Amino acid sequence: MADKVLFITGASSGIGAETARKAAKAGWRVALFARSKDKLSALADEIGQDRALAIPGDVTDLASIQTAIGQTTKEFGQIDAVFANAGTGLDTPGIENGDPVEWRQMIDINIMGVLLTLKAAYDELKKTKGHFVLTGSAAGRVHIPGSIYGASKWFVHGLAGNMAQDMREWGGRCTVIAPGMVDTPFFDQPKPDKLKPQDVANAVVYALDQPRHANVQEIALMPNG
Repeated sequence: MADKVLFITGASSGIGAETARKAAKAGWRVALFARSKDKLSALADEIGQDRALAIPGDVTDLASIQTAIGQTTKEFGQIDAVFANAGTGLDTPGIENGDPVEWRQMIDINIMGVLLTLKAAYDELKKTKGHFVLTGSAAGRVHIPGSIYGASKWFVHGLAGNMAQDMREWGGRCTVIAPGMVDTPFFDQPKPDKLKPQDVANAVVYALDQPRHANVQEIALMPNG
């Protein structure tokens, strides 16, 4: 386990940061990718510079992710797993009052960001028969009236299923994590009775730590409040 490397997008806070902490404690080295250089550096210092690599960048820019993947392999030698976690929501939901500019920004992160991350990391994952993990959502498993955010997560769930079939051909694995509401900076107001980022991080590391012959294809978790 000590040699395994996990690349995380959206790693500066919330689910991404907690997954980095949890994975590092479980023996993984972690590459931290997000836009906030200061937050990433602080998290890398907390985990330990020998276990964590902070790489600021933009998940909607393929060249930025490719550079980060290259830095990770140069520093750590390989990539065994990728957690495509970066995501965002909408300030104004629905079609009637929604803002198409905001829709495009969300789609760039929630959909294109996942695809670009997978594109940049695919060859490295193939070398290690690695694991691709995506942050889906309970909103990507049910129909919510007019929810464009939910539709973006339906894409994530569909891609995860398709990639599980693709990756099994060369010994890789793919898992989608589908949480209900999580108390993270994603929301403007605290959600103290909902899931915690640590709960989702536990699910990610559980999937990663299964024996190579077993693929946990989806984990759905909901707050019990």
